[in-house]
Amino acid sequence: MEGGLPEKYRVAIVGSGNWGCVAAKLIATNTLKHNIFHDEIRMWVYAETLPNGEKLVDVINQTNVNVKYLPVRGANMLVFVTPHQFVEDACKRLAGKLRGDTEAISLIKGMEVKVDVPSMISSLISKQLGVDCCVLMGANIADEIAEEKFSEATLGYRENREVAERWARLFATPYFAVTPVQDVEGVELCGTLKNIVALAAGFVDGLGMGSNTKAAIIRIGLNEMRAFSKRLFPSVQDDTFFESCGVADLIATCFGGRNRKVAEAFVINEGKRTFDELEAELLQGQKLQGVLTAKEVYGVLERNGWFDVFPLFTTIHDICVGNKSPSAIVRLYQL
Repeated sequence: MEGGLPEKYRVAIVGSGNWGCVAAKLIATNTLKHNIFHDEIRMWVYAETLPNGEKLVDVINQTNVNVKYLPVRGANMLVFVTPHQFVEDACKRLAGKLRGDTEAISLIKGMEVKVDVPSMISSLISKQLGVDCCVLMGANIADEIAEEKFSEATLGYRENREVAERWARLFATPYFAVTPVQDVEGVELCGTLKNIVALAAGFVDGLGMGSNTKAAIIRIGLNEMRAFSKRLFPSVQDDTFFESCGVADLIATCFGGRNRKVAEAFVINEGKRTFDELEAELLQGQKLQGVLTAKEVYGVLERNGWFDVFPLFTTIHDICVGNKSPSAIVRLYQL
């Protein structure tokens, strides 16, 4: 309490990539609009050096292209938006430095597989930091949101509807609609698995296949996303796959996402250039999540003997590692 008034919520963003910058714009709009939020937004970024030799944090501070770099200490609303392979290290650095009333939300699309057990990023954050963690996923291609073109997202929460609605107030704008859904695992797995299907869409484009083929791949992919999610977490709701985080995000990513783009280039280059090379050239610092997620999901399929149940996921990984040609993507039921 300050002067008899409730203390305002302080927001910090963990991450500074494309989606992180757009999230900061959405949040900044609402911290100014809603009196429950402190209007200073803090961003925690790695001390990265840009290709021109300048330090990323110096550029952010000098240009104000993004919110200013400050530590997260004192914040009680943490927004995680790093590549998923960096989350564990970030949590280790933050552990023990957070307020007791801290809540978190993950905008990260990916999963961790360790000791044969798949773990969602929200669960990793909750376990490492001892905080409740919601998720925000949807058809959210960052550049379009930055241009204020209408889009929507799904906010997954566990039990506390009041917390979910507070997060929704932090992100929602007239051009960015947010719908809370009580299904964290379902929302998060939709955001994670669609990146794998987007690789298949890119293979189809690279092969010069038409709309019929791409539509078939999207339908098969959505079915495998739902089946895989429900095998891991029986509580996952079917309706979640018809929210923005499900079918809408899948369609958007299969037509306009980075995974589709790089997978198409992989086929055009006849597999002679690796995904790492293409990522560096085409994404200019952004991270390609689909190939790593495909590997992690493949490991789950292998350990459980599920290859026959998930022919699309299996084939996508086999193409990525060079065990099959991209044309195998249209021979799923001839294995």
